[in-house]
Amino acid sequence: MGDEDYMNPAQLAFFKDRLQQLEKELLKNAGETTEHLRETVLVPDPADRATIEEEHALELRTRDRERKLLKKVQQSLASIEAGEYGWCEETGEPIGIPRLIARPTATLSLEAQQRRELKQKLYGD
Repeated sequence: MGDEDYMNPAQLAFFKDRLQQLEKELLKNAGETTEHLRETVLVPDPADRATIEEEHALELRTRDRERKLLKKVQQSLASIEAGEYGWCEETGEPIGIPRLIARPTATLSLEAQQRRELKQKLYGD
């Protein structure tokens, strides 16, 4: 595939559809969590209550990660509309189809991401 074929309309449509499906799934999960947390069961046993509270805490942590992912999905959809999807934010080079298939919200090429992680490891956040 030549550079002129990268992020052609068919590829953009594929990733847009994939991101929209992911967005719907994340929103559905958030709704289910809200309903699940509203179903409070009063149990007299402290051990059972602790188990339920731990399950709720785990579910909330999961939803928090999904909330952050949802934000990235929405940013990726906006970058498709702006014509910037698939290009590295740091270098301006193509991110690459295999990387975008594995992580459709990627904003950095593999090399740029590796450099960023190495800097974080060496110098901290």
